[in-house]
Amino acid sequence: MRDYGGADMAGRPDTPGLIDKYGRVATDLRVSLTDRCNLRCQYCMPAEGLDWLPSADILTDEELLRVLRIAVRDLGITDIRLTGGEPLLRRGLEDLVAEITALRPRPRVAMTTNGIGLAKRAARLAAAGLDRINVSLDTIDRQTFVEITRRDRLHHVLEGLRAAQEAGLRPVKVNAVLLRGVNDHQACSLLRFCLEHGYHLRFIEQMPLDAQHQWNRAEMITADEILAILRTEFTLEPSPAERGSAPAERWLVDGGPGEVGVIASVTKPFCQACNRTRLTADGSLRSCLFSTDETDLRTILRSGGSDEDVANAWRATMWAKGPGHEINSAGFAQPLRPMSAIGG
Repeated sequence: MRDYGGADMAGRPDTPGLIDKYGRVATDLRVSLTDRCNLRCQYCMPAEGLDWLPSADILTDEELLRVLRIAVRDLGITDIRLTGGEPLLRRGLEDLVAEITALRPRPRVAMTTNGIGLAKRAARLAAAGLDRINVSLDTIDRQTFVEITRRDRLHHVLEGLRAAQEAGLRPVKVNAVLLRGVNDHQACSLLRFCLEHGYHLRFIEQMPLDAQHQWNRAEMITADEILAILRTEFTLEPSPAERGSAPAERWLVDGGPGEVGVIASVTKPFCQACNRTRLTADGSLRSCLFSTDETDLRTILRSGGSDEDVANAWRATMWAKGPGHEINSAGFAQPLRPMSAIGG
């Protein structure tokens, strides 16, 4: 853990926001609510699952809300995305969303979920103030879904997608990862399904964030390959919309208005435009998804630290952020924590 008290802040501008040495300002906070998940996706964790964090290590609702209040009030955070593990496994999620959306200035609040259990809760989440939702779905073929997730739950995910749309959480976004020889031949059928139902599909390059540390760059399906696959059945043209700090490169499908996005996290990193900061379920700050160090906020909270102590620790963490994740460099080291523990 980084010693927040002894951080080197030399040269940092006198600004309350989360600026780093390269002029980037973090305004988008990714918050993991739990490391637990009810799927066992083969590119994320082993079939037997993982050793979950002890409940006592997880930030309580009160602690989490205090941190988020500091983030939006003092540090310039405008967007909060709730992730996991699987955030729907967090008890009292609807009440937590209502508390977050009551913060001032009011942040935009989104959630990334696998969709299991969403059908029964989408309307309540929307009523609590949830603005947007992303559902992870790699295939609409039942047997392939079982192969990837090791669970026969595709029908629950599809029901969740419908419920989210009916609840007004539009546009419903779908996140998909293609695995070579598993579901890559189904990319076009997945896109067609999303276009027909009004969902916004985003393909994401598989990243080295699996608990098994078995990611193989040679096996990863690149963004260029994804586009080539889609072009076998669709005409793709660059979207005229400004990309800004969004991770997805967007393409109009068959002239529009339907679109598809491709997130080339590995082959075409967008680190220079990154505006994200991350908080794990056990209260650790990360300046990057691929950080190899963290800042322990939980200890500050539980040892009587002030709001300013929390804010300064956060500012120091982001000031120390590197220029990029260095996946494409020889010295790259995969984070010890997997995606399920970091938060997507």
